[in-house]
Amino acid sequence: MHGEISLTLQAPVHRQSSLRMLIVHSDDADVNLCLQEFESARLRVSADVVAAPGHFLKRLDSKYYDLVIVEYPTPNWQGLGVQEILALRNIQIPLILLTKAMQTEQVAKLITEGAADCVDRSNIGHLPIVIRRALREGRLREERDQSEKKFRRSEARYRALVGNSTYGICRCSKKGNFLDVNQALVTMLGYSSREELLAEHHAKAILCDPTRRLGLLGHSADGMDNIPIEIEWKRKDGIFLKVRLSGHKVHSENEDDGYEIIVEDVTQQRKLEEHLREQAAQDSLTGLANYRRLIEVIDVEIKRSERTGRKFSVLFLDLDGLKKINDSFGHLVGSEALCRLADVLSNSARDIDTAARFGGDEFALVLPETGAKAAKLVATRICDSLVRDSRKPKLSVTIGTAVYPADGQTITSLLNAADAALYSRKDLVRSPPCGYSKQPGAPVGQRSNKTGVAGS
Repeated sequence: MHGEISLTLQAPVHRQSSLRMLIVHSDDADVNLCLQEFESARLRVSADVVAAPGHFLKRLDSKYYDLVIVEYPTPNWQGLGVQEILALRNIQIPLILLTKAMQTEQVAKLITEGAADCVDRSNIGHLPIVIRRALREGRLREERDQSEKKFRRSEARYRALVGNSTYGICRCSKKGNFLDVNQALVTMLGYSSREELLAEHHAKAILCDPTRRLGLLGHSADGMDNIPIEIEWKRKDGIFLKVRLSGHKVHSENEDDGYEIIVEDVTQQRKLEEHLREQAAQDSLTGLANYRRLIEVIDVEIKRSERTGRKFSVLFLDLDGLKKINDSFGHLVGSEALCRLADVLSNSARDIDTAARFGGDEFALVLPETGAKAAKLVATRICDSLVRDSRKPKLSVTIGTAVYPADGQTITSLLNAADAALYSRKDLVRSPPCGYSKQPGAPVGQRSNKTGVAGS
């Protein structure tokens, strides 16, 4: 790629400011793949693309960016690398490296040296997820830094904060006994008075453990800075709270040295984050895993299979005649049909299986440690469940199966094999077991086995 390119992708449904991104890459095709992934993930992006150090420095001096994405290693790049430039200028921008066939140890080294994350170019579909995670972690680091500035104050500051209604604050001895607490902490932990809480020992386990005490003080055993620790503290009524703790040593002429601890209740925040993570991985209509989550699961299963040598299977399912259902009964009934199939998949799956809506009327089921024979039994069970369903309209599916590693050794090849098996069945079988057929002129209500294995 020569010179500089500025591109803006806008998601059509959300009004929000663009994510300002600087991309350092020499390959137009790879950049276009990244931009396509942003568009698919509905990321609103304003991207500047450069290939040379001079252009990179010029952009860095003239604009503010939320994120930097860099091809690694960077061809024909002379002088300091991007990571070194950002470090020397003390620019705290998340840096994501696009790598190729890199060992885990090398990835870990790059992250230790300052990269927010590394994405293999063969898994470019993971990039939007990695970007969101890097930005979220960046915001958390900013919050941590701001909190630490507030927390590390003088004795006068501590006394001023004792009446703070947001943060719980306590003064502890070296052995972890409470010496003083503010009313906010008393309320947070559900005690009736300061005196009652002073008799408890919530901080003892942390302050008496050298490693955890270092974490409380914002350091790790290797001397590196660390984020405030989060643990569970038990309220008087037995309910557990997730609390974030940040502390520092205090010195007093009249008392032994001790510790001052700031306590923040992050229980609801963590619950919200967990809910958002679940929403990001779920199909909003059916509640099944969505496409992104499906790709992650298959990626994990491939890695597991490489370690254990055990097979796993992917079922690819197509709900027959959805358009005809929508035309005949309305889109609400069509949506209900998709949910009915989702229920059947969930009921047919084990706890270790993952049912997902691939998109539209297409679904998938990942079956760990399952070969072709067992996968076909699961497919048959799904079809039988639909046959037994007495609700109207009757539903049927066409199913294709692929087994790792025989039918594919990558995510793409495995899904393509399952998809090919599905459409091979469609070519062979013109009449569905029940419900509506996607084949023009096919009679309704005829039954047949519509499950197939890739390569069969």
